[in-house]
Amino acid sequence: MKSAESLQNPRVIIIQKLYSNHLNKDSEIVFPKHRYKKFIKDVVNGTIERKELIQNFMDKELKEDINKNRTGLITLLIVMAALYEFMYMHKIPINVVISEYLKASTFFVEDSQKKNFLNAILDKVSKVSRVKNE
Repeated sequence: MKSAESLQNPRVIIIQKLYSNHLNKDSEIVFPKHRYKKFIKDVVNGTIERKELIQNFMDKELKEDINKNRTGLITLLIVMAALYEFMYMHKIPINVVISEYLKASTFFVEDSQKKNFLNAILDKVSKVSRVKNE
């Protein structure tokens, strides 16, 4: 998926913006013209604004599954963005969120074991995040 098409994938852009923000929290996040600009902006800003809440949720629900010292930053950012969508964007079906982030992850993650891990984590967290926040 490493093509011009993948660079236009909204979730790839979301992950890139979150990564950039993580590296330089003081820099302004610029959202170029895109067909899904509002969606991208909402998810990026929402994930950043609710980072602590999402982090607490991950600490509570995924403490057995994610070791922050061993899990890659990109994987953590994907889980956080997906969690934001699960918790606050109820109109997007869970299976769509999972499949879109898995598709976007192929841009960043080569290892199929990591993709399987990400799939399992997203599946697990989707089952508890929507129920508790609806």
